[in-house]
Amino acid sequence: MELTRRSAIILGASALLVAGLPKQGAAAATSDELIAAFTGGAEVGAGDIKLTAPEIAENGNTVPIEVSSGTATEILVLAMGNPTPSVATFKFGTLAASRAASTRIRLAGTQDVVAIAKLEDGSFVKTSSTVKVTIGGCGG
Repeated sequence: MELTRRSAIILGASALLVAGLPKQGAAAATSDELIAAFTGGAEVGAGDIKLTAPEIAENGNTVPIEVSSGTATEILVLAMGNPTPSVATFKFGTLAASRAASTRIRLAGTQDVVAIAKLEDGSFVKTSSTVKVTIGGCGG
């Protein structure tokens, strides 16, 4: 095969096209996979964690939430119905004056918001709250 200017251009354009395609298996992780990765497969119980979220959110684009725990070193927040469930991970040092965080999240629709805390003793606790979204959201 003789390499001409035309075939070089076609070959280069093809390479750029293939490089820009999404890779197989690059889909977002499910909520169960995210929980398993965070906990390392450990048992998750109930206990020292509090999640404050509104029962009804008038706008799914800005839903205020607050998580707190007295002994948490890390807190994972998940929106179970979103296309990408992972919302935030908060890490607290041993000298943290308060182990609480608040933020605004985006919800695709009515769904459960879950908070999982890793405690100082290495155990995991979980709580959840159902938020009803009346309009908006990332899903339309």
